[in-house]
Amino acid sequence: MTARTPPTALTIAGSDSGGGAGIQADLRAFFACGVHGMTAVTAVTVQNSLGVQGFTEIPPEVVTAQIAAVAGDMGVAAAKTGMLATAEIIEAVAATLDEVHIGQNAAVPLVVDPVAASMHGDTLLRAEALEAVRAELFPRATLVTPNLDEVRLLTGVQVVDRAGQREAAKALLDLGPRWVLVKGGHMYDSPECVDLLSDGRDVVELSGKRHESPHTHGGGDTLASAVTASLAHGLDLPDAVAAGKRFIERAVAESYPLGAGTGPVSPFWRLVPGGF
Repeated sequence: MTARTPPTALTIAGSDSGGGAGIQADLRAFFACGVHGMTAVTAVTVQNSLGVQGFTEIPPEVVTAQIAAVAGDMGVAAAKTGMLATAEIIEAVAATLDEVHIGQNAAVPLVVDPVAASMHGDTLLRAEALEAVRAELFPRATLVTPNLDEVRLLTGVQVVDRAGQREAAKALLDLGPRWVLVKGGHMYDSPECVDLLSDGRDVVELSGKRHESPHTHGGGDTLASAVTASLAHGLDLPDAVAAGKRFIERAVAESYPLGAGTGPVSPFWRLVPGGF
């Protein structure tokens, strides 16, 4: 009896002790999408449903050693970045991605979730780290997936409508990624969640139902991970993003309360038909 080896995907991100976001959310989404997940941990956070109480950065050389170890032995079909914490870590990760042939100029696609602002709009990166995201990560990215607060921090564009999404997409593409996905979930006045995907030539609006759930912790991580998993399965970029959009819409619809604050989105819909 010979087992079939699933595709592999690598997440380079921080650890969430509450299990709702970060590498824990990435691994949950990878598993639900039929992908073997691997990790390079960039920071260890102390957090729960009420928020982040603190974090400790992992030394850059340890982060890059994790990437090299798994890429050199197990292979990577697709990769994503999440919380990278500091400019030093970002610069080290970028150099290592080149060494292991991950990124838009290599065979292995790279999804960059900037993780520069929290779900409440709070800034998570210092100015020097934001500049490193622009200069080091975006030119290597196959796809970037910022929320609207991250768009504002990275480009200065304040998005309030569809026209603003298109302006933001152009500003982001000018920073070097091959594709951008300007997420519209934070346009709360809209009855739908419309994400705009663009490579500068083609523009696609992906609409989804807005679910009035307060439990959306890890939503951005889960979307980016579902897209990454779809790329690992060999889908082209637009189809992978559409698959990720379908995945996160269901994950938000079936999110659940946990703790005294914001509960996580749920990948369990893919695993347990009809719920528990």
